[in-house]
Amino acid sequence: MTTHTEAEIASQPSCWRRAVASVPADALPRRGERVAVVGCGTSWFIAMAYATLREQAGHGETDAFAASEAPIGRPYDRVLALTRSGTTTEVLELLSRTTTKTTAITADPNTPIMTSADEVVVLDYADERSVVQTRFATTQLALLRASLGEDLTQAIADAEEAVAAPLPDELVAAEQFSFLGAGWSVGLAQEAALKMREASRSWTEAYPAMEYRHGPISIAAPGRVTWMLGTAPDGLRAQVERTGGTFVESALDPMAELIRAQRVAVARAFARGLNPDEPMHLTRSVILSS
Repeated sequence: MTTHTEAEIASQPSCWRRAVASVPADALPRRGERVAVVGCGTSWFIAMAYATLREQAGHGETDAFAASEAPIGRPYDRVLALTRSGTTTEVLELLSRTTTKTTAITADPNTPIMTSADEVVVLDYADERSVVQTRFATTQLALLRASLGEDLTQAIADAEEAVAAPLPDELVAAEQFSFLGAGWSVGLAQEAALKMREASRSWTEAYPAMEYRHGPISIAAPGRVTWMLGTAPDGLRAQVERTGGTFVESALDPMAELIRAQRVAVARAFARGLNPDEPMHLTRSVILSS
């Protein structure tokens, strides 16, 4: 029987198509605004990716924060909150304390976020039944990339390839993973590592690619994987392979490569007798009592 997580991973190409075809005209950050993007867990990592992309596209200074650590006293023009559930305590508390204009992206229109933010973008078609977040994360990033003027035609084609391609046995059986990114894919590397931890309880780490040689490469070894999302720095593959470790890199859009990591996480969960829909110690939303 197909799990919810598997079905949600497979639906990502169609969700991305829908997102890029319906970018809201006014709710998202506008060119020239100084923006803080906040979220928790997966949403924080997506915030990191978008913040880098927005600055690189010349749309304005953009910072990403875990919602619990956001410096709300800074002079931002807009706070963009990313929250699948619309109920996360840290996000709602931040929005209640800031006087800055706020926008939220959520999957559930029947939650407190609808009245906590000034403007809300609802991606209910990308909501998920699994606790593990996959398609909502990437769909909101597809929406945000399209809002910056990106053409995601190739990214969607890459996603279709990532959904269908067979998974190497060595990845399913690996002892350890280090995910690497550069620029906007640093956030995606962090998200790939989180998915692997959540779904399969695997030992995973994540770093900016150029930082990997400053210590973390010391754990590379046979049976361990260094996985690059995007283009690796010159010479890094050879350095990892000299340790006996496996180096993974592809020409796929980094967001599509994240899909491959999601699929490996699910395959590893099955290999360990775990249910990827319901990771241990986790719930769909963190709601803290006062």
